[in-house]
Amino acid sequence: MNFKNIYYPESRISGFTDVDGTIAFYSHVNGLIKPGSIVLDIGCGRGAYQGDPIPFRKNLRVLKGKCEKIIGIDIDLNAAENPFLNEFRQITSSTWPIENESIDLCICDYVLEHIADPGNFFIQIDRILKPGGIVCIRTSNILSYVGLFSKTSWPGSHLQILRKVKENLSESDIFPTFYKCNTVRKIQKQFDRLNFNHTVFGYEAEPGYLAFSRFAYFLGVLHQRHAPSLFKVGIHAFGVKPFLPISGDLTNK
Repeated sequence: MNFKNIYYPESRISGFTDVDGTIAFYSHVNGLIKPGSIVLDIGCGRGAYQGDPIPFRKNLRVLKGKCEKIIGIDIDLNAAENPFLNEFRQITSSTWPIENESIDLCICDYVLEHIADPGNFFIQIDRILKPGGIVCIRTSNILSYVGLFSKTSWPGSHLQILRKVKENLSESDIFPTFYKCNTVRKIQKQFDRLNFNHTVFGYEAEPGYLAFSRFAYFLGVLHQRHAPSLFKVGIHAFGVKPFLPISGDLTNK
């Protein structure tokens, strides 16, 4: 039984719900992109969303052609297959292969949970963004029931959960998770240390990962609609680099 059609009846018409997390996140991203923007996709992957059966949602994710250039970086060389990039560069060290202050907009979509050193991650974002540049982050919330389950459950369970919410996912798309910076407050602190203007909030889409049971799905719907922001399943974060330089050594803070 398709529980989504029961609890989110709008999906019967369009195929997606009015709380679709991908549509919500990439609507903001599309609103920020300009024809002359240089965009960086951090942890770009192979572009598995090319198989998304919902054209509207897929088109929101495809940024190639909407900006001057989209560059993808990833530790996985297979990400060079991503058809939605103008250019791919492999990450081979803690310093990203991107020039200083060369990027207008960064996208980091379900990558932060895989980062073992969030401090360096945000320093790299600060280094490569132009003054006034923007970073858009979507990630898991470790304080949610999904995050706690992913962190404490058996090996392989992370893949099973992600397959519920991501299309065309394979084991080669799964990397170790650390959850070092996966709460609203921790992301806010990283932005604060860089003096970024920011907004960070919990966001929750329909509970596709609970589709194994109508009762579990119903509980997920209640959580989606009524849980406080701090305990939502996902986190959306947007930060703007200041125009004035920051004094001090960030690595010692």
